[in-house]
Amino acid sequence: MKKFKGYVVVLLALSLFLLACSTVAVTGRKQLNLIPQSTVLSMSSQQYGEFLKANKLSANQKETQTVKKVGAKIQKAVEQYFAERDMSHELKDYAWEFNLVESEEVNAWCMPGGKVVFYTGILPITKDESGLAVVMGHEIAHAIAQHGNERMSQGLVTQLGGMALSKALEEKPEQTQQLWMAAFGIGAQVGVLLPYSRLHESEADHLGLIFMAMAGYDPNASVAFWQRMAKMKGGQAPPEFLSTHPSDQTRIEKIRALIPEAMQYYKGSG
Repeated sequence: MKKFKGYVVVLLALSLFLLACSTVAVTGRKQLNLIPQSTVLSMSSQQYGEFLKANKLSANQKETQTVKKVGAKIQKAVEQYFAERDMSHELKDYAWEFNLVESEEVNAWCMPGGKVVFYTGILPITKDESGLAVVMGHEIAHAIAQHGNERMSQGLVTQLGGMALSKALEEKPEQTQQLWMAAFGIGAQVGVLLPYSRLHESEADHLGLIFMAMAGYDPNASVAFWQRMAKMKGGQAPPEFLSTHPSDQTRIEKIRALIPEAMQYYKGSG
Protein backbone atom coordinates (compact mmCIF):
# COMPACT_ATOMS: atom_id res chain seq x y z
CA MET A 1 0.00 0.00 0.00
CA LYS A 2 2.82 2.41 0.90
CA LYS A 3 4.54 1.60 -2.38
CA PHE A 4 1.30 2.29 -4.28
CA LYS A 5 0.86 5.63 -2.50
CA GLY A 6 4.41 6.49 -3.43
CA TYR A 7 3.64 5.88 -7.09
CA VAL A 8 0.56 8.07 -6.82
CA VAL A 9 2.59 10.95 -5.37
CA VAL A 10 5.20 10.61 -8.10
CA LEU A 11 2.53 10.52 -10.84
CA LEU A 12 0.78 13.54 -9.32
CA ALA A 13 4.00 15.51 -9.19
CA LEU A 14 4.87 14.53 -12.78
CA SER A 15 1.41 15.48 -14.04
CA LEU A 16 1.53 18.84 -12.30
CA PHE A 17 5.01 19.49 -13.68
CA LEU A 18 3.90 18.76 -17.26
CA LEU A 19 0.81 20.94 -16.89
CA ALA A 20 2.50 23.85 -15.13
CA CYS A 21 6.02 23.84 -16.55
CA SER A 22 7.20 27.34 -17.46
CA THR A 23 10.49 28.96 -18.38
CA VAL A 24 12.64 31.31 -16.32
CA ALA A 25 12.40 34.61 -18.19
CA VAL A 26 16.13 35.33 -18.30
CA THR A 27 18.00 32.00 -18.18
CA GLY A 28 15.58 29.77 -20.10
CA ARG A 29 15.58 27.09 -17.38
CA LYS A 30 12.37 25.08 -17.09
CA GLN A 31 10.56 25.42 -13.75
CA LEU A 32 7.35 24.34 -12.03
CA ASN A 33 4.92 27.23 -11.40
CA LEU A 34 1.47 26.17 -10.24
CA ILE A 35 0.36 29.58 -8.98
CA PRO A 36 -0.85 32.32 -11.36
CA GLN A 37 1.39 35.38 -11.29
CA SER A 38 -1.58 37.60 -10.42
CA THR A 39 -2.23 35.49 -7.31
CA VAL A 40 1.43 35.56 -6.32
CA LEU A 41 1.64 39.34 -6.67
CA SER A 42 -1.57 39.91 -4.72
CA MET A 43 -0.49 37.68 -1.85
CA SER A 44 2.99 39.21 -1.91
CA SER A 45 1.60 42.72 -1.49
CA GLN A 46 -0.56 41.58 1.42
CA GLN A 47 2.22 39.66 3.17
CA TYR A 48 4.71 42.49 2.65
CA GLY A 49 2.33 44.99 4.21
CA GLU A 50 1.73 42.72 7.19
CA PHE A 51 5.47 42.24 7.65
CA LEU A 52 6.12 45.99 7.69
CA LYS A 53 3.35 46.51 10.25
CA ALA A 54 4.85 43.87 12.52
CA ASN A 55 8.47 45.05 12.23
CA LYS A 56 10.19 48.35 12.98
CA LEU A 57 11.58 50.38 10.11
CA SER A 58 15.05 51.82 10.63
CA ALA A 59 15.16 55.35 11.98
CA ASN A 60 18.53 55.94 10.32
CA GLN A 61 17.59 58.09 7.35
CA LYS A 62 21.02 57.96 5.74
CA GLU A 63 21.13 54.16 5.69
CA THR A 64 17.50 53.95 4.62
CA GLN A 65 18.04 56.33 1.71
CA THR A 66 21.14 54.42 0.62
CA VAL A 67 19.14 51.19 0.48
CA LYS A 68 16.42 52.94 -1.53
CA LYS A 69 19.02 54.53 -3.84
CA VAL A 70 20.72 51.24 -4.62
CA GLY A 71 17.34 49.54 -5.02
CA ALA A 72 16.17 52.15 -7.52
CA LYS A 73 19.35 51.71 -9.57
CA ILE A 74 18.99 47.93 -9.69
CA GLN A 75 15.29 48.33 -10.55
CA LYS A 76 16.19 50.59 -13.48
CA ALA A 77 18.80 48.07 -14.66
CA VAL A 78 16.32 45.21 -14.53
CA GLU A 79 13.72 47.22 -16.44
CA GLN A 80 16.32 48.13 -19.07
CA TYR A 81 17.47 44.51 -19.37
CA PHE A 82 13.89 43.35 -19.96
CA ALA A 83 13.06 46.20 -22.35
CA GLU A 84 16.08 45.40 -24.52
CA ARG A 85 14.75 41.86 -24.89
CA ASP A 86 11.10 42.84 -25.51
CA MET A 87 10.15 41.30 -22.16
CA SER A 88 8.84 44.37 -20.33
CA HIS A 89 5.44 42.69 -20.02
CA GLU A 90 7.03 40.38 -17.43
CA LEU A 91 7.36 43.39 -15.09
CA LYS A 92 4.14 45.25 -15.88
CA ASP A 93 2.48 44.50 -12.52
CA TYR A 94 5.56 45.13 -10.37
CA ALA A 95 5.17 47.74 -7.63
CA TRP A 96 8.71 48.14 -6.35
CA GLU A 97 9.42 48.95 -2.69
CA PHE A 98 12.68 49.09 -0.76
CA ASN A 99 12.72 49.18 3.04
CA LEU A 100 15.30 48.88 5.81
CA VAL A 101 14.11 47.07 8.96
CA GLU A 102 15.67 47.15 12.43
CA SER A 103 17.00 43.66 13.12
CA GLU A 104 20.31 42.07 14.09
CA GLU A 105 19.63 39.29 11.61
CA VAL A 106 22.07 39.24 8.68
CA ASN A 107 19.47 38.96 5.96
CA ALA A 108 17.64 40.55 3.03
CA TRP A 109 14.90 39.29 0.73
CA CYS A 110 12.66 40.24 -2.17
CA MET A 111 9.08 39.09 -2.61
CA PRO A 112 7.42 38.95 -6.04
CA GLY A 113 6.63 42.34 -7.49
CA GLY A 114 9.88 43.90 -6.25
CA LYS A 115 8.99 44.01 -2.54
CA VAL A 116 12.44 44.28 -0.92
CA VAL A 117 13.51 44.29 2.73
CA PHE A 118 17.03 44.70 4.07
CA TYR A 119 17.78 44.07 7.75
CA THR A 120 20.16 46.48 9.51
CA GLY A 121 22.19 43.46 10.62
CA ILE A 122 23.55 42.95 7.11
CA LEU A 123 24.86 46.51 6.71
CA PRO A 124 28.20 45.91 8.49
CA ILE A 125 28.84 43.17 5.93
CA THR A 126 27.72 45.11 2.85
CA LYS A 127 29.77 48.12 4.10
CA ASP A 128 29.03 50.43 1.12
CA GLU A 129 26.82 50.92 -1.94
CA SER A 130 28.67 48.28 -3.95
CA GLY A 131 28.16 45.71 -1.20
CA LEU A 132 24.49 46.64 -1.01
CA ALA A 133 24.25 46.23 -4.78
CA VAL A 134 25.62 42.68 -4.55
CA VAL A 135 22.83 41.67 -2.16
CA MET A 136 20.17 43.80 -3.85
CA GLY A 137 20.90 42.34 -7.28
CA HIS A 138 20.89 38.82 -5.88
CA GLU A 139 17.59 39.17 -4.00
CA ILE A 140 15.82 40.91 -6.88
CA ALA A 141 17.08 38.16 -9.19
CA HIS A 142 15.20 35.64 -7.03
CA ALA A 143 11.98 37.54 -7.72
CA ILE A 144 12.72 38.07 -11.42
CA ALA A 145 13.35 34.35 -11.90
CA GLN A 146 10.15 33.53 -9.96
CA HIS A 147 12.06 31.34 -7.54
CA GLY A 148 9.50 31.96 -4.80
CA ASN A 149 6.64 30.80 -7.01
CA GLU A 150 8.65 27.73 -7.97
CA ARG A 151 9.49 26.86 -4.37
CA MET A 152 5.91 27.50 -3.27
CA SER A 153 4.69 25.22 -6.07
CA GLN A 154 7.11 22.50 -5.00
CA GLY A 155 5.88 22.87 -1.44
CA LEU A 156 2.23 22.56 -2.49
CA VAL A 157 3.12 19.30 -4.25
CA THR A 158 5.43 17.74 -1.65
CA GLN A 159 3.85 18.98 1.57
CA LEU A 160 0.19 19.57 0.70
CA GLY A 161 -0.39 16.91 -1.94
CA GLY A 162 -0.70 19.29 -4.88
CA MET A 163 -3.45 21.31 -3.22
CA ALA A 164 -4.33 24.61 -4.91
CA LEU A 165 -3.11 27.69 -3.07
CA SER A 166 -6.63 29.02 -2.44
CA LYS A 167 -7.72 25.68 -0.99
CA ALA A 168 -4.53 25.40 1.08
CA LEU A 169 -5.10 28.87 2.54
CA GLU A 170 -8.67 27.90 3.43
CA GLU A 171 -8.01 24.45 4.89
CA LYS A 172 -4.44 24.76 6.23
CA PRO A 173 -3.77 28.48 6.68
CA GLU A 174 -0.96 28.19 9.24
CA GLN A 175 0.94 25.54 7.29
CA THR A 176 0.46 27.48 4.06
CA GLN A 177 1.69 30.70 5.72
CA GLN A 178 4.84 28.93 6.93
CA LEU A 179 5.36 27.49 3.47
CA TRP A 180 5.04 30.95 1.92
CA MET A 181 7.54 32.50 4.36
CA ALA A 182 10.05 29.73 3.67
CA ALA A 183 9.53 29.83 -0.10
CA PHE A 184 10.33 33.54 -0.28
CA GLY A 185 13.38 33.43 1.98
CA ILE A 186 11.81 34.89 5.12
CA GLY A 187 12.08 31.58 6.98
CA ALA A 188 14.41 28.60 6.90
CA GLN A 189 14.19 26.19 3.99
CA VAL A 190 14.79 22.57 4.98
CA GLY A 191 14.27 19.06 3.68
CA VAL A 192 13.22 18.12 0.17
CA LEU A 193 13.64 21.60 -1.31
CA LEU A 194 17.37 21.88 -0.52
CA PRO A 195 18.77 20.92 -3.96
CA TYR A 196 16.43 23.37 -5.68
CA SER A 197 17.37 26.09 -3.22
CA ARG A 198 21.06 25.76 -4.02
CA LEU A 199 20.22 25.91 -7.72
CA HIS A 200 18.22 29.07 -7.11
CA GLU A 201 21.03 30.68 -5.15
CA SER A 202 23.54 30.08 -7.94
CA GLU A 203 21.08 31.34 -10.55
CA ALA A 204 20.41 34.48 -8.49
CA ASP A 205 24.15 35.09 -8.12
CA HIS A 206 24.52 34.94 -11.90
CA LEU A 207 21.62 37.27 -12.68
CA GLY A 208 22.47 39.55 -9.77
CA LEU A 209 25.96 40.18 -11.14
CA ILE A 210 24.50 41.30 -14.46
CA PHE A 211 21.92 43.57 -12.83
CA MET A 212 24.45 45.26 -10.51
CA ALA A 213 26.85 45.76 -13.43
CA MET A 214 24.14 47.41 -15.51
CA ALA A 215 23.34 49.63 -12.52
CA GLY A 216 26.92 50.91 -12.51
CA TYR A 217 28.42 48.79 -9.72
CA ASP A 218 31.62 46.81 -10.25
CA PRO A 219 30.79 43.06 -10.17
CA ASN A 220 34.19 42.41 -8.57
CA ALA A 221 32.70 43.81 -5.35
CA SER A 222 30.74 40.57 -5.03
CA VAL A 223 33.91 38.61 -4.28
CA ALA A 224 34.88 40.96 -1.47
CA PHE A 225 31.35 40.81 -0.05
CA TRP A 226 31.29 37.01 0.13
CA GLN A 227 34.77 36.97 1.60
CA ARG A 228 33.52 39.27 4.38
CA MET A 229 30.50 37.03 4.84
CA ALA A 230 32.72 33.97 5.17
CA LYS A 231 34.91 35.76 7.72
CA MET A 232 31.84 36.82 9.70
CA LYS A 233 30.67 33.21 9.91
CA GLY A 234 34.01 32.25 11.41
CA GLY A 235 33.87 28.75 9.99
CA GLN A 236 30.56 27.99 11.74
CA ALA A 237 28.53 27.41 8.59
CA PRO A 238 26.99 23.93 8.24
CA PRO A 239 28.34 21.46 5.65
CA GLU A 240 27.26 22.44 2.14
CA PHE A 241 24.98 19.42 1.70
CA LEU A 242 22.94 20.61 4.72
CA SER A 243 22.74 24.22 3.60
CA THR A 244 20.31 25.96 1.29
CA HIS A 245 23.18 28.13 0.04
CA PRO A 246 26.36 27.06 -1.74
CA SER A 247 29.41 27.06 0.53
CA ASP A 248 31.19 30.42 0.57
CA GLN A 249 34.23 29.04 -1.26
CA THR A 250 32.10 27.34 -3.92
CA ARG A 251 30.10 30.53 -4.39
CA ILE A 252 33.20 32.73 -4.66
CA GLU A 253 34.79 30.41 -7.23
CA LYS A 254 31.64 30.40 -9.36
CA ILE A 255 31.27 34.18 -9.08
CA ARG A 256 34.87 34.72 -10.19
CA ALA A 257 34.12 32.64 -13.29
CA LEU A 258 31.02 34.75 -14.04
CA ILE A 259 32.62 38.17 -13.60
CA PRO A 260 34.03 38.42 -17.17
CA GLU A 261 30.48 38.00 -18.55
CA ALA A 262 29.07 40.53 -16.07
CA MET A 263 31.77 43.06 -16.91
CA GLN A 264 30.37 43.26 -20.43
CA TYR A 265 27.37 45.02 -18.86
CA TYR A 266 29.39 47.28 -16.55
CA LYS A 267 28.73 50.95 -17.21
CA GLY A 268 31.14 52.58 -14.80
CA SER A 269 31.14 53.66 -11.18
CA GLY A 270 27.87 53.46 -9.21
